[in-house]
Amino acid sequence: MWVCSDVSLCRKSTPRLNLVVLENLTDMVDWDAVRTFLPDMKNGSWIIVSTQQFEIASLCIGHAYQPLELKQFSPEHSVCAFFKEGSQDYGPKEEKPVVCEVRSNLSLEKIPSSNIKGIEDWMENYPLVGRELQMSELRSYTARARFSYSPVISVWGIAGIGKSALVRTFYYDRMLHSNQFNKYSWVDVSHPFNLRDFSRSLLLDHHSEKDPIKECRELLSQNQCLVVIDDLRSKEEWDLIQAALVSRPSSSVIIVITTEASVATNCTNNERQVFNVKGLEAAAAMDLFRKEVHRKNPSSPLNVHEDVELEELILKCGGLPKVIVSIAALLATQTVRLMDTVHSLNQKFMQLLETTPEYECLKGMFDWMHSYFRTCPDSFKPCIFYLSIFPRHHGIRQTRLVRRWIAEGYSRDSDEESAVDKAENFFSKLLELSIIQQIPHLVTTAFSDTSMSSCQVNGFIREYIVSRRMEENLVFELGPNCVLTTHRTGRHLIILRDWDRDKIVFESIDFSRLRSLTVFGKWESFFISKSMRLLRVLDLEDALGVKDEDLEKMVKRLRRLKFLSLRGCSEILHLPGSLGDLRQLQTLDVRHTPIHKLPASITKLQKLQYIRAGTTVRASVLPIPSNRSPKFHRRRGLFGVVVPRGIGKLTALHTLGVVDVGASGGKATVEELRKLTQLRKLGVSGINRHNSKDFFSATSGLVHLESLLVRLGKDSQGCLDETSLPWENLRSLTLHGLQDKLPPSRNLDKLMKLDLEMDTLMENDIKFLCNLPELCILRLRVKQLQDGKLHFHAKMYGEELVTFKTVKILEIASGTSKLHVTFGSRSMNSLELLKIDCSNASYHLTGLNFLTELKEVLLQGTHDEAIKTGLERQLANHPKMPAVKLEEPPRSS
Repeated sequence: MWVCSDVSLCRKSTPRLNLVVLENLTDMVDWDAVRTFLPDMKNGSWIIVSTQQFEIASLCIGHAYQPLELKQFSPEHSVCAFFKEGSQDYGPKEEKPVVCEVRSNLSLEKIPSSNIKGIEDWMENYPLVGRELQMSELRSYTARARFSYSPVISVWGIAGIGKSALVRTFYYDRMLHSNQFNKYSWVDVSHPFNLRDFSRSLLLDHHSEKDPIKECRELLSQNQCLVVIDDLRSKEEWDLIQAALVSRPSSSVIIVITTEASVATNCTNNERQVFNVKGLEAAAAMDLFRKEVHRKNPSSPLNVHEDVELEELILKCGGLPKVIVSIAALLATQTVRLMDTVHSLNQKFMQLLETTPEYECLKGMFDWMHSYFRTCPDSFKPCIFYLSIFPRHHGIRQTRLVRRWIAEGYSRDSDEESAVDKAENFFSKLLELSIIQQIPHLVTTAFSDTSMSSCQVNGFIREYIVSRRMEENLVFELGPNCVLTTHRTGRHLIILRDWDRDKIVFESIDFSRLRSLTVFGKWESFFISKSMRLLRVLDLEDALGVKDEDLEKMVKRLRRLKFLSLRGCSEILHLPGSLGDLRQLQTLDVRHTPIHKLPASITKLQKLQYIRAGTTVRASVLPIPSNRSPKFHRRRGLFGVVVPRGIGKLTALHTLGVVDVGASGGKATVEELRKLTQLRKLGVSGINRHNSKDFFSATSGLVHLESLLVRLGKDSQGCLDETSLPWENLRSLTLHGLQDKLPPSRNLDKLMKLDLEMDTLMENDIKFLCNLPELCILRLRVKQLQDGKLHFHAKMYGEELVTFKTVKILEIASGTSKLHVTFGSRSMNSLELLKIDCSNASYHLTGLNFLTELKEVLLQGTHDEAIKTGLERQLANHPKMPAVKLEEPPRSS
């Protein structure tokens, strides 16, 4: 190591690679004098400055650098190393441009032209992919923050999700194309946190003797500043910043970037100012991959290559830009062994990303993930690892997952909240963290009051979990290439669709610790073993070949079951009387099966909390009738099951449906329902003039009821004319089989979802619907409409009123051959998804551009590209550029 003292020698040596070390630097005046004569580092030379003062080190290296590591060896001895930042928050480190900042003594007009050019080049070379909507939303957040009490926006998401890249693009965009702000600063928070050092970083050219904290406060209060604080890690750090620097009111806006939801919320104290960044959708992820490959190597065959294995690899990236860009950077250099590398990555995805030097840039992300899973609460961690039970790309209903968690004991009742509430909070947290992702276009189902009916596990997170699940001794699976081994054991067994059903392999497994069995695809009778005595969860949803005799065998051997799902098992015709022996059973799901009657013995199951039965079928998917098939399968509509007398004994029930009240005993069944005071969700069919008054009288006493489904039966003409709907806590209401008007209703101020199936919808009904204050999801299925028109707007004294202001999802289906749908300029301004069933009608839509938040239009029941193209033209000038997509009608679930 040496120190250069002859500056002329330094200047002469610049053509060569040099290492220059300056020791004991104590004054910035010395640095400014010496720096002019030091080598240009662009040719690979290095300059090392040794100083005992943090601010001197920070100012010497400039704002394009950040601390790499800070270690304190003793109270008086600490070492801080600085290095240049990585590319766009997720690329090779050498490519990240200088973060241009307008310092405290510069106006926007005085930004050096070289920096302006650098920003423009960066914006051109690193365009955001699949984030156009988020950019638009971030602009809205900023505008709202400037005129609100809180000038702070929080942007949060898991590591590698692209938070900093999104904000950086927004930051540069404001610099180049907006006059909102006259000063800008981007601060990468160093750790451990020090407020004075933070303030100096914000004031990068601070050379005066003034207090930097005081000067920062004055700068923020007296100017219109845009300040980005990246990598804030704790509430304590923010509390220090807020108390010292943030004043109200203020024309400045502060954007905080963090990986912690609790920190994000703490910074704003306003949920409307918390911005959660999610992973890219599949199409955008592939687009980013191809653009990054082209940027690295325009001649790469990957620019035009279509391959299933490549698509699978990108899906495994889970929409995380950091991972996608890293893989693209490696594959762009491949030629002869390109597809071998893709195959290898698919086979050993997580192992290669964690151990291969080419993916060193992912180390920070893996460090975060390791830390998160290591410190994850014991009550929450098993819920995450449990997700690996479901195959890649498999849709998971929220209720299915929640009920399984409860059966496994991962969520239990406490004095503060119920097991269901706790599990649903877990689900929400997983969604916020992008560990699970909503499946596009699948919205809430007919008997669910949640806005998230189906989800998938994030591809990257799933690979991470799978690579570690055996360490937790949790999940093992039978799939392709399974061989005979003595090491197959664990708590949860998955039988995949493509396993060859080898009985010898199956019988070699130790089931003594097995808690759950999940079967995908074909069922075999030998799947039930005598040694499965501790099994709690048996999930056979949509399994093929399950018969009545198999079910009797299950009930006989698996007496500790808490969760039993036969959902979609089309060959199960009835439930055995021995079902009453499953005294621990909490959840029974036999929806979408031919089962039309529950056995009398079910009334013995005092711990039963959840019963789902009955089905909704379309004429196009009806099975061929047989002598053994129940009559309801030969019709179209929503159908319930017959329940036995004594159903009122199951006082632990909080979900029950769908019950055919008319076939079950009419008024007697209604009296049984009156006893189920803990019900939160109830579905019934067969309501008519003879039982409607008693039914609505009984349900008015169910004070916990949040979700109600009612299907009117035969002889129901006028049965709701004098019926009032008094349920104050109702959040979800489904009314099918209505004729020409809605029943009189009151106290529906909490209603968030409304599903109506009617013969005719009148203008007065629309006026009633438009004023429901919390309505978020509206489904309308109407046979005929007045004049073939449906108008979503209302006027008073010639002025259009604000209507349907909270509706985000609208679904329309009509039997009218031609339907004209009109949206007013002040109607449905929050609508994000418009879903239209084109099976029986053609639509003329007017006022779509008034739907300022519209993201997507889904056309169901048609393959006609002409309809799609016509709508795309109609939406060409829409500010949000919503997508128009064709979708086959999914089976109701």
